[in-house]
Amino acid sequence: MHSTKLSEVNSNSSASALPPMEAGRQKHGKLWSTLKEVCDLLRIQVTLNSSVTNEEVLFQHVQFKTGQRIHMIGQPFDMLYIVNSGFLKTVLIDEFGNEQVLSFPMKSDLLGVDGIHTKHHSSEAVALSDCDLILLPFKKLTTLGRTHAELEHAMYGVMSRELVREQAMICMLGTLSAEGRVARFLVSLADRFSQMGYSNRLFNLRMTRHEIGSYLGLTLETVSRTLSALHDIGWIGVDQKTIEIKDINALRNLRRLPPAKSRAKGKAKLAVPAPIQPGSRWEQAAAASA
Repeated sequence: MHSTKLSEVNSNSSASALPPMEAGRQKHGKLWSTLKEVCDLLRIQVTLNSSVTNEEVLFQHVQFKTGQRIHMIGQPFDMLYIVNSGFLKTVLIDEFGNEQVLSFPMKSDLLGVDGIHTKHHSSEAVALSDCDLILLPFKKLTTLGRTHAELEHAMYGVMSRELVREQAMICMLGTLSAEGRVARFLVSLADRFSQMGYSNRLFNLRMTRHEIGSYLGLTLETVSRTLSALHDIGWIGVDQKTIEIKDINALRNLRRLPPAKSRAKGKAKLAVPAPIQPGSRWEQAAAASA
């Protein structure tokens, strides 16, 4: 069973491992989802006939504790994962043990796509909070795709959506200042929380300042300094890991903050450009990934 394989993988990890079937028996955990529920979670519209909507086509849920690894670099690929709840990070780790954060998956995101090409995972996925994931065996998915072309095309769309989001990130790293990257990161989180039905004004950061810096190509000190500066000028509120968004439009359009002395004296205007015009490269990428 899949639970045995995942348990064996996690037992080799330095992170604490909880056998998936044991985790699946937790009091409030859901054990299975239908194909329709999976499609709804992925936000894809597929017309399913009765042969794939009954209880014979079910997908198992597995719960992971904070710090557990979902898959590791080099692990054989046979499974995709859909985030039903919780927050994770995907990372690359070099030969010296240095970690590069690639993404922060959350509800409705698809994990494990990196393993399709070589049949081995090239990245590692780690739970940043207690998570509920839906297992999507790749062989099962391809079998369903051969008989239901609409489903196969929709899954390609989900994978493409993840790719477009990554392209938007690369574009942001290449065009924005350090302050702009942090501001846009907060806006992105706010937008994602809104899509999930949560508050886009008040939320907790599940990742550390160091992890944010790794993701944005910045040092921990730069991230902390920028958050403090945005707090000081009243655009956000910061209370440890709790973020309050006070002026999302200013954050969305921030180019660069003036020097600290100028901000303190109130003599400099913040470098906020005109709103991004429709059709711009970043806006197209961001809209496509939403």
